[in-house]
Amino acid sequence: MTVDQYNHCVDLHSDSLFRFILKSLRNEDKAKDIVQDSYEKLWLKVETVSYEKVKSYLFSTAYHTMIDLIRRDKRMTNFETVNPEQFIHNEQFNDLNEILHQAINLLPDIQRSVILLRDYEGYSYEEIGEITALSESQVKVYIFRARVFLKNYIGKLETIL
Repeated sequence: MTVDQYNHCVDLHSDSLFRFILKSLRNEDKAKDIVQDSYEKLWLKVETVSYEKVKSYLFSTAYHTMIDLIRRDKRMTNFETVNPEQFIHNEQFNDLNEILHQAINLLPDIQRSVILLRDYEGYSYEEIGEITALSESQVKVYIFRARVFLKNYIGKLETIL
């Protein structure tokens, strides 16, 4: 694709691309950023993308960029909306083992099972999957969620000791 063709693509598709993203996000600034990112990615691949397929390339690139942004925004939390009380426990403990067992008992059954099999018994993800009749990816997800819960429940090690 030549520079003139690229410029023609910007004139031809930028409005429809912007409207497409804006309808999904309902945020004008983020939609503008995604359109700009899409054209930047096109510019980086200007030699490999044919002029006939540029519309398809732009829309699929914008869509995937939008999905990435939505996923990233889901993980972010506004600190003003977080209730710190849910992450704090007021009981005094002297024994870290006791705290850990109390936290493990609060886990859902499947998460408790996979975390015990992995961290206490030393089974591999594949072996845990065979034992629990879960796929290896499900096992990894349950272990990750359990560890996040334990981390949030226990908090920083310095506060316990």
